[in-house]
Amino acid sequence: MQIGKNSVVTFHYTLRDETGTELESSRGGDPTLYLHGANNMLPTLEEAFNGRSSGESFQITLAPAQAYGERRADAIERVPAKYLKHEGKLRVGQVVRLHLKDGGAMPVTIVKLGKFAVDVDNNHPLAGHTLNYDIEIVEVRAATAEELAHGHAHGVGGHNH
Repeated sequence: MQIGKNSVVTFHYTLRDETGTELESSRGGDPTLYLHGANNMLPTLEEAFNGRSSGESFQITLAPAQAYGERRADAIERVPAKYLKHEGKLRVGQVVRLHLKDGGAMPVTIVKLGKFAVDVDNNHPLAGHTLNYDIEIVEVRAATAEELAHGHAHGVGGHNH
């Protein structure tokens, strides 16, 4: 089966930055799952999966504009410390999830700690980096009705309810 809209793709990956430093890898653990065509990953990366089949391996390099954008110097924001209390003991350089008014969350990096306020960098932690993916497609299958209704893949490496 080829990857197309409403396919569930199981894959292993290794992500490296422009210097070759490994940032993440699923190898040695459970593979990752995603629902193709549901906007659950970077659009350029998802496009690279289109039409491929299980057993295929490929590499792709994403420039910052194709990934998380360039770093913005004006992305530092001061937030009340109480908004991050769910993260436990905080430290400078730590990436935490900042809950948003709309119910979502975004990753931010702590740049300065105060007693009542915390300065955070709203740039995505990978903003400004060229990303090099090494991908091995393990399995491709049709999505279930439940996965289509929920908009994401289910199971180990996907999303469990």
